[in-house]
Amino acid sequence: MARVAVQLTNFTGGELSPRLDGRNDLTKYSSGCKTLENLIVYPHGAAARRPGTSFVAEVANSANKTRLIPFEFSTTQTYMLEFSNLKIRVYKDNGSVLEGDKTISGITKANPAVVTATSHGYSNGDEVVITAVAGMTEVNGKRFLVADKTTNTFELQDKDGTDINSSAFTAYSSAGVSNKVFEITTPYTTAQLFDLKFAQSADVMYITHPSHEVEKLSRTGHTAWTLTDVDFTKGPMQDANTTDTTLNPGQSAVGTGIALVASATTGINSGSGFLATDVGRFVFLSDGYAKITGVTNTTNAVITIITALSGSSATANWQLGAFSDTTGHPSCVTFFEQRLVFAGTTNQPQTVFFSKSGDYENMDANIGGTVADDDAIIYTIASNQVNAIRFMTATRTLIIGTAGGEFTVSGGGTDSAVTPTNILIKKQSNHGAANVDAIAVGNATLFLQRAKRKIRELAYNFDVDGYIAPDMTILAEHISEGGLTQLAYQQEPNQIIYAVRGDGELIGLTYQREQQVTAWHRHIFGGAFGSGNAVCESVAVIPTDDTEYEVYVIVKRTINGVTRRFVEFINNFDFTETDNTTFNFLDSALAYSGSAVTTISGLDHLEGQTVSILANGATHPDKTVSSGSITLDRSSTNVKVGLAYNSILQTMRIDAGSQNGTSQGKTKRIYEITIRLFESIGVEVGETLDNMERIPFRTSFDPMDEGIPPFTGDKAVEFRGNYDTDGFIFVRQTQPLPLTILSLYPELQTND
Repeated sequence: MARVAVQLTNFTGGELSPRLDGRNDLTKYSSGCKTLENLIVYPHGAAARRPGTSFVAEVANSANKTRLIPFEFSTTQTYMLEFSNLKIRVYKDNGSVLEGDKTISGITKANPAVVTATSHGYSNGDEVVITAVAGMTEVNGKRFLVADKTTNTFELQDKDGTDINSSAFTAYSSAGVSNKVFEITTPYTTAQLFDLKFAQSADVMYITHPSHEVEKLSRTGHTAWTLTDVDFTKGPMQDANTTDTTLNPGQSAVGTGIALVASATTGINSGSGFLATDVGRFVFLSDGYAKITGVTNTTNAVITIITALSGSSATANWQLGAFSDTTGHPSCVTFFEQRLVFAGTTNQPQTVFFSKSGDYENMDANIGGTVADDDAIIYTIASNQVNAIRFMTATRTLIIGTAGGEFTVSGGGTDSAVTPTNILIKKQSNHGAANVDAIAVGNATLFLQRAKRKIRELAYNFDVDGYIAPDMTILAEHISEGGLTQLAYQQEPNQIIYAVRGDGELIGLTYQREQQVTAWHRHIFGGAFGSGNAVCESVAVIPTDDTEYEVYVIVKRTINGVTRRFVEFINNFDFTETDNTTFNFLDSALAYSGSAVTTISGLDHLEGQTVSILANGATHPDKTVSSGSITLDRSSTNVKVGLAYNSILQTMRIDAGSQNGTSQGKTKRIYEITIRLFESIGVEVGETLDNMERIPFRTSFDPMDEGIPPFTGDKAVEFRGNYDTDGFIFVRQTQPLPLTILSLYPELQTND
């Protein structure tokens, strides 16, 4: 019977596939984990507890799925956009962007409560936040819907449209302001949100969807945003007419309300002739441009001539615009070499449209003239199958992902800019992409394969003098079970790629190629939806300053019997967990800091939920939220309240201690383990989750109502293990406290 001490020095293998349970010959086997839940792998090798999330706001309408999209104006002005059904809301500095103050002069004690605010300008259904009210303080800091408004008054309703009964509230005495939640109207329905693609330059974002005109979202201030259709200049155009059909404008001068007569329907919209959906579409004829403003019938349209035509008679030399409700609008967009690039309309799914260089909305390809290097470019990918373009990213070249393969766009030479005469598109691989935007990470493009199960890393490889796209999920194919719906990249501090899984888990990939770290981990947010786990539906990342990137999520839960969707952000990593009052290890959490209190209010979003509490840095018995508040067992000055979540690490089967070949399959027992920790408190270790040993950190000298400092160093514990053939080790954290596991040193004996 051999005795041996084993060292598990790092966890950079991440969570490995169950199909690798027998592959102890793999290098990553000893650094991998069978379970890595709510823990993040540092590039250094440690596994650290995921920080909790802070509650920001409930989405505009919790009945509908909602998407997050980042907007980065500058390094110091970044916004998170909440796209919901037909509207956008804006978040900045971890809070909602609100419109200006409306002074409140009265609130009735009645059912429903009626607010007086002279010339408030609100509409029924608007969402407002009320603050600074004296007397009726029950309304402060809460959100309400406006109902039955008049010029100077409005009634209050909750998010579900139920009247607010203020009869039992304290009487209003004075003051108070109301602020409307800022919103932007959009044409995008709930079903279209996750098909949106976007590209941003400074304070302008271009947004595409095949069913809508290209939109331009512009920002000039926190509450000054506009969403408008892009008014393209001169195109882009489809291929030239090759039929005998002529178009007769009747005049050549610039003007409006001009009749355009077609000699036949042949060649126009595949023989259908002019359609009502052609309104707004460009027409190129007689060396000039016009735009269709009306359709009378299949052979008669009304146009506005934009640039003078060379003649007014019928001509067969014409082209129709490539973007329209008839042909479909672009589905992808990006910037590349000072050009705005669109691709993937319904009628031309594998065509790429480049703007003029330095003039993003000018699509003039100089039809019939001498082509210049800065002219717009239209290029259709030639292939033996329809390769609908799914994404575009700009790295050292322009990467185009299609349903059937991946292509690169270049100017022919290594450093040559793309021009109409030298554009070169080459196929690099045949994997095919899903209709999800890819992300650029360093010199690589990470994209989701067509079935949404594999993330591939497309990067240039000098050995093959081309691009290769290895499967990043090959050692953890289970991690994407059910398919992925969205990707986001947190560049600082740990280089983590996040992806939303179909079942609502958020999965992460610690990705640092230069250190050969590619470690998967899974994250399940606190709370529940129905009888299952809380559901993460969207993820996005924005930089908050020069050192940190913040991860926002939308999480769906059942709260007090009702479906709620919350915007939350994952708290920043704290690499020096020395102040126990700053711990953030609760989900959908709120914090209080001030004079000593026993009642914590403002928890309406967690009504009816059992919440976990950290009071003055020490754990506190759980409480149930009632009427938006909880009562503490002891007065505290620093309180964190939120939903608990467990962090669990399970090692692979121990492979050590045998004197006769491998120890796999042999009876063994771990009798002691040393766990090396960094700034941690309150850890459990055991053979199974039902048989865990809590490691003591508090001594008899430590006050029970105060937090204790985090511990760094080794903790040796007797292991409650029996003889078995596995040799698993579980490490778990269930309290709202930090945990960073540097390494594990089990001691075991094996029967040969």
